Amino acid sequence: MNLLRLDASILPTTSSSAQLADLAEAEWHAAHPTSTITRRHLATDPLPAEAWALAATAGFTPEAERTAEQADALRLAADLAAELQHADAVLLAVPLYNFGVSQHVKTWIDLIIAGAGPTNPVLAETPTALITTLGGGYGPGTPREGWDHATPYLRRILGEMWQAELTVITRELTRAASDPAMEGLRDLADQQHANAQAAARAAGKVLAGR
Repeated sequence: MNLLRLDASILPTTSSSAQLADLAEAEWHAAHPTSTITRRHLATDPLPAEAWALAATAGFTPEAERTAEQADALRLAADLAAELQHADAVLLAVPLYNFGVSQHVKTWIDLIIAGAGPTNPVLAETPTALITTLGGGYGPGTPREGWDHATPYLRRILGEMWQAELTVITRELTRAASDPAMEGLRDLADQQHANAQAAARAAGKVLAGR
């Protein structure tokens, strides 16, 4: 058994998304203590920003005419796609940044599409948990309702395009504890945190097949 864990926080030592992912991972590890966990941290070890363009253009270039950089990018794309396809379960911890996914996450997704092909359901029948954390509130009736452009996009890629058996855990209001302007939301933030912790543990059990 192999769990692929992907993190994307630019603040890994204080990451809310990583803390929740740790709970899910612990449940998976408890069920599979001798199995493998493959880790990829897109923020601390980012993929080359130019790799996707090189891999994409290489696909339209005869092999004999490809540059060394294009060949390297194609190999990277193929390796990332294989890493994902070989996982028995997938755990992603992806914070919301500037109302969307970070460039690191987008590069990872684009390279996998380049390596596996745009119609390849690379996560078909693979239990997958997406943990996403948001500093503010983006739900119905909030001033920024509809401003979360990350979660719908990730649902579309993971669940619809790649056909994962997807569970989504969301924790909003992560800035409430430190932002004086959000003091009135701290009780709600604490409840959302507790709910997300319970959901992360439950998702870990689903990943583990329990």
